[in-house]
Amino acid sequence: MPLPETVNPDRRGFVRGAAATAATLIGGAAAGRALAAPRARAAASPFPPIRQIEAGVLSIGYVDMGPAAGPAVLLFHGWPYDIHAFAEVAPLLVAQGYRVIIPHLRGFGTTLIRSPEAPRNAQQAALAADGLALMDALRIRQAIVAGLDWGARTADIMAVLWPERCKALVSVSGYLIGSQAGNAKPLPPKAELQWWYQFYFATERGQAGYAANLNAFNELIWKLASPRWQFDAATYARSAASFANPQHVAIVIHNYRWRLGLADGERQYDAVEAKLAAAPPVTIPAITMEGDANGAPHPEAAQYRAKFTGPYAHRLVTGGIGHNLPQEAPADFARAVLDAARLAG
Repeated sequence: MPLPETVNPDRRGFVRGAAATAATLIGGAAAGRALAAPRARAAASPFPPIRQIEAGVLSIGYVDMGPAAGPAVLLFHGWPYDIHAFAEVAPLLVAQGYRVIIPHLRGFGTTLIRSPEAPRNAQQAALAADGLALMDALRIRQAIVAGLDWGARTADIMAVLWPERCKALVSVSGYLIGSQAGNAKPLPPKAELQWWYQFYFATERGQAGYAANLNAFNELIWKLASPRWQFDAATYARSAASFANPQHVAIVIHNYRWRLGLADGERQYDAVEAKLAAAPPVTIPAITMEGDANGAPHPEAAQYRAKFTGPYAHRLVTGGIGHNLPQEAPADFARAVLDAARLAG
């Protein structure tokens, strides 16, 4: 069944269900109520119960939907989001016969570093290793990998390090692989201003402030990153529950401090980080995406075009779509996953 046409964000559709052979987006104005406190009643989750599996250094909480024998798709969320970034994407892919797996990243939901002595490490290589460990634990030989924000970077890295395990890639904001050396280079003042939270997190005051104001802080990021997305209090509360993870603050702070070279990674990832610092190209079939109202820092598509050397397409999703593209434009994201699979043949 073909997916519905692109939905204008002023009349975004919400997936009401997915039958075995069809899925329907029902149009309707997005809720416009003023945001309430983070303790507002959370929206009902469309997902089955969270499963838990030991994979690598983690105990990973994940959603597994669709036929067990179907082609696999791994969907990776970012910060400060959670698996519900794909709440409306997953039923569309399941309706097309795909097995959809959506893990909580380390420090989100029920995903925990198992050892109490292990570093609360969130460097880019560690997150990518988590993705591969999950595939191994679930005995998935190959999957389409897709994501946004931290999840897009994770999918990008998996694609360049283990192309034989990744059938195709969908990456919001394109090529996000970086290095500490690259991140040390100063940007123009306007670009630096967008990274205000990165510099805040570099301080002890910032770490304490994030811990003390977790829900309000992340709600602010949602608003700044997607200025035209009229999410309601229940939608935010549903994802905010995932930030209650006891390792969340330490993981988030380490991620941004590591990027700036203010925190060490783990030595086991040194060789991988050296390879990533050379900015290797993505050779597998790939589709990159961007919303036309993305308020978060992101590169222009022309800057990373040359990094994709296999079958490739870029899509600009118009109509006020912000940083959380899968949740704001689920039909467009699901279509990109299906089209990336076709590029792979």
